[in-house]
Amino acid sequence: MTTVAGRYPLSAPVERSPSAGRVSPEALFAVGAVSQYLGAATAFELFDELGPATVALLRVAGAGAVLVLLRRSWRRNWSPVELAWTAAFGTALASMNLFFYLAIERVPLGNSVAIEFIGPIAVAAFGTRTLRSGGALALAVGGVVALAGFAPPEAQLGALFSLIAGALWAGYIVLGHRVARAGMAVDGLGVGMLIGALVISPVAVTGSAGGLGAAAGAPLLLAGGVAAGVLSNVIPYGIDQLVMQRLARARFALLQALLPVTATLIGLVWLSQVPSMREAMGIVAVIAAIVINRESDPAPADMVP
Repeated sequence: MTTVAGRYPLSAPVERSPSAGRVSPEALFAVGAVSQYLGAATAFELFDELGPATVALLRVAGAGAVLVLLRRSWRRNWSPVELAWTAAFGTALASMNLFFYLAIERVPLGNSVAIEFIGPIAVAAFGTRTLRSGGALALAVGGVVALAGFAPPEAQLGALFSLIAGALWAGYIVLGHRVARAGMAVDGLGVGMLIGALVISPVAVTGSAGGLGAAAGAPLLLAGGVAAGVLSNVIPYGIDQLVMQRLARARFALLQALLPVTATLIGLVWLSQVPSMREAMGIVAVIAAIVINRESDPAPADMVP
């Protein structure tokens, strides 16, 4: 859900505010997309002090804590099976965030987001096995080759981390479907993120830069990590719930093409990451694959990208 890097939120009944109803769903989605990648840019700024693993931990733990507190998820009667599926889902989500941050430490934000999209596109291709979805996957692979195939070794490592994040995104989609269908919804998202934070915490403790020790001794750094989680997870997921109430699934899937564009623009404006012509062509190829793929997305109606 992004979160990854991308967003496959778990649905739950959401009150639609009158003010939200006056804003077009497309505009709301754009706000969520900007929030998501402002969160990624905020996280990037913390890498020198904390390292990407620690920032990923703060993002997941902070967002999970916010959702659990808002939902009061501890009041739910959790069965062992529900906790097992939630733990698997949260581990996939947290690991996806970890590898996404490891990727954007080495490659531009827009490049990493575009490469990561191969995960959900592959899920659609293998789930539907249509000529259209297969063509979308082939186009996305071509875009990834353009983005990573001729890059320096460090950037190729970043592209590899993006691909791993994309594979974890695919697992997140499948596991998130199970969690959503079992009725755990946003409670499963919040609790899953807290469990996932525990799973990746050893990497954060032993990671590069200052790690958790630096965060514990600097409240502003700690707040920055939590802010990255709120911007990247809580706000866009909440907006998605409002948007999904008002848009058909195919239309919502089509809007996903805005995500690589938004990430590239924020990388350009905030982080001064200017894509080369080859990189721009690779990003465009992935965007085209998302547009082609919009009708073949196998995600259920209550869990849309």
